[in-house]
This record gives sequence, structure tokens and C-alpha cells, in this order.
Amino acid sequence: MKTTLDLKDLVREKYSEIALQDKSTNAASCCGAGGCCTTQDVANIMTDQYDHIDGYVAEADLGLGCGLPTEFAKIRKGDTVVDLGSGAGNDVFVARHETGDEGRVIGVDFTPAMIEKARRNAETLGYTNVEFVQGDIEDMPLADAIADVVISNCVLNLIPNKPAVLSEIYRVLKPGGHFSISDIVLIGELPNDLRQAAEMYAGCVSGAVQKDDYLTAIVDAGFKNITIQKEKVITVPDEILSRFTVETVQAGIYSITVYAEK
Repeated sequence: MKTTLDLKDLVREKYSEIALQDKSTNAASCCGAGGCCTTQDVANIMTDQYDHIDGYVAEADLGLGCGLPTEFAKIRKGDTVVDLGSGAGNDVFVARHETGDEGRVIGVDFTPAMIEKARRNAETLGYTNVEFVQGDIEDMPLADAIADVVISNCVLNLIPNKPAVLSEIYRVLKPGGHFSISDIVLIGELPNDLRQAAEMYAGCVSGAVQKDDYLTAIVDAGFKNITIQKEKVITVPDEILSRFTVETVQAGIYSITVYAEK
């Protein structure tokens, strides 16, 4: 049985590897072609395309998301936005377009290689109102009531203690602030061999919890006006399923984007 620290170390290791590659290299690592199933193979099942979104920066897009939370986040000019699990900065830069020069966007990520990559991207772009902070989103190195909006894209599944993250989101939001978070949830039980597989965990599937439990945790954290802004079915390809003892996944796997207010 892996401990919480074991799982965090696993995620840090996997995403450190991804940070050193570009999106095209990652996307080319097909399960069927290479004889191995990587984190990116799984993540690419879920990712949505950003290239139609204003503020999109291709160099910051590693294809790791499972939704487009910035598209639904109701970000206004001058807002302060916090992005949880900011990676190479993709959602931060899109959010910056929405906040304008008068706003501020803070990305939080606990993988040093991702922070370094994001900072390089911001420097290249000449953005002075974005920053990237290394830290654990279960215990964010941010002040209370700092954010108008919190966003996150397929990250809470990587965190063993989801109630702790939701509590932190509540803490850093201003009164009346809100979040828009894309994540993976289940309806029904995922087979144990898939849940325990390292690449599936880092790809957000085996870290998923039941949809009802996910929404209940948001309520328990004190949020109100909870709305599912988008929901889509995730289909796991046969190339991945064939690597495990099961041939089909009976559970429903969904990407959802959830909105809630403090």
C-alpha cells in the first residue's frame, strides 16, 4: 500500500519527466507504437484543445489538462487568479489575458522542473503580472483571501487529501470569490489493477473519486452555488486496457468542470 508521500513522490517524478519534454514529443509516445504506456499517453485521452482560446501560448501547453476551466471561470479585468498545479503556465497565461495588465495571476506547482519551465515561459513573453510559486496545494504558501478566482485543470486527482485542498481553496479566496475546476470523476468502481497502476494515477484516472463524493466534499468545505459547467465521457482506448488484466472498464469515467462560490 503506497503512502501519501509515496504517491506525491510518484507524481513529482512523472511530471518532472514531462516538464523536460515538449508537447509533440509527449504526444508521440503512443502506447501501441512504443511498447510502453506513459503518463502522457493517458493524459492525452482527456485533454481539450486550447488553440482557439485567447491568450493561449503553445510553448506552455503540455497537454496535461482534462478541460478548459479558464473558459468558464468568469474572470474579470483586474482580478487576482490562482491556478493550482500550474505546470508550464498554460492556464496562467490564458487567465492573464482575461485579467488584463491590471490583474494578477499566481501559479502554484510542487514540481521544481515545472516551476522553472513556467518562469522561463513568462520571461520570454515579458509578462510581469504573473508569478509561479513552488508549493503543495494542500498547504499553499499564499495569504488568506488573496484570490478573486481559483482555477485548476486535472490536478485535484493527483492529491490524496482532496478535502485539504478544498479547505485551502476556501481560505485563499476572497469573500464572494469563486472557483472553476476541471477534474476526473467516476460513476462506479474502477478495477483495482487500473487504480494501482502508476501511469494511470499520474494521468488522473486511478486517482479519481466518485462524482457524488467529489461534489459532497465541495459542499463540506463550505462552498455554495455549485454548478457543473461541463461534463464529458472519457473513453480509455483498447491499447491501454490491453496492458491490464481487464478488457473493459465498466465504470463511467468523466471529465467535469465544476464552479462554486465562497
